[in-house]
Amino acid sequence: MDSLKTPYSVYRRAPQDIDVAVVGGGQSALATAYFLRRAGLNYVVLDEQQSSGGAWQHDWDSLHLFSPAQWSSLPGWLMPAAGEEYPSRDHVVNYLAEYETRYNMPVRRPVHVTEVSPQENGLLVTTDRGDWLAKAVVSATGTWSHPFVPEYPGQADYRGEQLHSAHYRSPEAFRDRNVLVVGGGNSGAQILAELSQVCHVSWVTLDEPTFLPDDVDGRVLFERATERWKARSEGRPDPAPAGGLGDVVMVPPVREARERGVLTSVRPFARFVNDGVVWADGTRSPVDAVIWCTGFRPALEHLRVLNVVNATGRVDAVEGRSVVEPRLWLVGYGEWCGFASATLIGVMRSARFTAAQINQYLSSLAEQTA
Repeated sequence: MDSLKTPYSVYRRAPQDIDVAVVGGGQSALATAYFLRRAGLNYVVLDEQQSSGGAWQHDWDSLHLFSPAQWSSLPGWLMPAAGEEYPSRDHVVNYLAEYETRYNMPVRRPVHVTEVSPQENGLLVTTDRGDWLAKAVVSATGTWSHPFVPEYPGQADYRGEQLHSAHYRSPEAFRDRNVLVVGGGNSGAQILAELSQVCHVSWVTLDEPTFLPDDVDGRVLFERATERWKARSEGRPDPAPAGGLGDVVMVPPVREARERGVLTSVRPFARFVNDGVVWADGTRSPVDAVIWCTGFRPALEHLRVLNVVNATGRVDAVEGRSVVEPRLWLVGYGEWCGFASATLIGVMRSARFTAAQINQYLSSLAEQTA
């Protein structure tokens, strides 16, 4: 046989058989792995990152949670106290790494999953490090690798720097420059707070941001959200006061920015020009850099072959299970696949339910082949 003409597929090893393949290696993947382990299932976690910590290892240097450690924990093991009220990014990364070790989770990294495709006897998970044939697949890739940047007129002609908050690290690179921070959530408020100490910065938001009272943190927000979820599922009126997980929490740096009088925002500009922006009233402002704090979209490219991703970029699912492909579950992408599932503490409910569903599904398969 002419080796130069031999298809690559001839040299690929046969896929490894597995009960469950978890795609992703962050908090959602680990929480799901915890419950799969408890169920005694044969599973593998496929993480494309070089090291433990999921998306947290890519967040900006000064990032802190807005919940205390005990309210930021994965199932089975409380996050150790951080020595400060709100744990730092590095503390979270270390916790996730230790969590993997504590439960001896079979994490393979770096493994890039190129696609998940349907087979008669399972789902074929194709990667750059070999393939797995899984009876069930959990997609837990999150959103960090799919940042969203809105389109503005003239954007292609703008010569300044543009970066998403996913790639922002520290304020020092922007010292003495003119910067726009675009986006009204917690990331926008926190990045504005630290940039305002080193450069000329304006905060651009669609509407006036909602600031929560100083005594409301992530713990309170999660309790409120839980009560709302219970009321909605039971058909009762919404019992919670205004203020939700998307509103600005007054963590210490943001409170300090408020005291300095810089925690103010303006409405969006009309268009870009080559050296800045033009506002709705025609005023022109020079801008050296724009930091987009405009959120993320689900990272689901690996599922395209399954034809499960709808026009909104999501997967139609009932309680986290794909409607189109019932061997596929999704955890950690937001409310559409599980209540508060994109938070450290909130993912537990979705992870536990997903593992229970998968265990039941595999048991039924075993009965059919017995």
